[in-house]
Amino acid sequence: MSSPSSASPPHPGLSFTSFVLMIASLQAMAALGVDSMLPNLPAIGDTFNLTHDNQRQLVITTYLIGFGAGHIVYGPLSDRFGRKSVLLFGCCIYVVFSALAAFAPSFALLVAARALQGMGAAAARVLPNSIIRDCYAGRQMARVMSLSIMIFMIVPMLAPSLGAAIALFASWRWVFGVLTLFGAAVGIWVVLKLPETLHKENRTPIVLSRMSHNFAVVLRSRQGMGYAGALTFMFGAQFGFLNSVQQIFQDVFSAQAVFPLAFALMAGAISLSSLTNAWLVGRMGMRPLAHRAAIAFICISGLHAAIAIAGHETIVTFCLLQAAAMFAFGQMSGNFGAMAMEPLGHVAGAAASLQGTLSALGGSLMGFYIGQQFNNSTVPLTVGYTLCGCFALLCVLYAERGRLFRIQHAPHAASRPKPDDQ
Repeated sequence: MSSPSSASPPHPGLSFTSFVLMIASLQAMAALGVDSMLPNLPAIGDTFNLTHDNQRQLVITTYLIGFGAGHIVYGPLSDRFGRKSVLLFGCCIYVVFSALAAFAPSFALLVAARALQGMGAAAARVLPNSIIRDCYAGRQMARVMSLSIMIFMIVPMLAPSLGAAIALFASWRWVFGVLTLFGAAVGIWVVLKLPETLHKENRTPIVLSRMSHNFAVVLRSRQGMGYAGALTFMFGAQFGFLNSVQQIFQDVFSAQAVFPLAFALMAGAISLSSLTNAWLVGRMGMRPLAHRAAIAFICISGLHAAIAIAGHETIVTFCLLQAAAMFAFGQMSGNFGAMAMEPLGHVAGAAASLQGTLSALGGSLMGFYIGQQFNNSTVPLTVGYTLCGCFALLCVLYAERGRLFRIQHAPHAASRPKPDDQ
């Protein structure tokens, strides 16, 4: 597309503000599919007469698995067929299987619909970054991403309240009805207003030999795979939290009524951390900041586990220590992702697809395992957090060859990764 400084706007038919809102709305589809479900898990279990409360976690995990699997599909397809058509395909999958979940007559059909709903949501998470890259560059691209993320971060904070509000007046099935309507509205907006942002001359064919070569380059990158592994363990901790948190508030604290507010406060810690990260990175550098955050995460989670094992856990200690761990997570996630991509600019598309798939799928499975250990206490979650933090730090040590906190200056634009980085 044309550069923003040219006479022709980069996205005809959309103002800058509308473009940012559209990007944020697309990204919100994925978050709404997870967090709005949390207050309704008990009602879903009652509807299908589930014999074990932990079975309800499949509603979350199958969605996350589908979401992770979709990452590796949409990038190559959009490079070949264009952004808009592939994005609309994903939106259609999201809408169709949201509606199917709303009318699911059995739990098995519900979780199958959730997996495919998650796969559709992956398009709304992967494609916006490519669309932004097509339309903008440099500081303007960073501005669009920052503004859209600021709006998007509000969604995890408010989604459980939305789900709880719907549950006050209607069946849990209406949560899927709202997701269906929201996905359809965003899809129609895309049809009417978003132009194709990838010019035909810039489209690339899907060549399996080239894809295999690029994936092999990614897998051989010590830094790339080390930080992708660290991100996988951190996602495992967060997904374990999502699987367990509703049961913790209901069965451990008997405080289901305050769950949406408490969740918003804990999720707000990640939002606050993400907002301060750019300011801190400019002063400390990615590595010192992320490495200190990893150590802080382990210390906070270890303290939390000790309190839980000793039997002194309260709703106050849980919320405060969980919020502190989430703040540390916010200092790691973006920086780990950036450092995983740092030596792989020459195969950025393959790296983003493969690392995104591995971290999302691996994190989903770890989170499901942590959630399945729930035993009417916070011990499994807090111990899981601590172990995930320790393994993440080991991955960082592998990526950095045992050296933490070092400040690495940006390489010259023309330079290529050194052999010992691979």
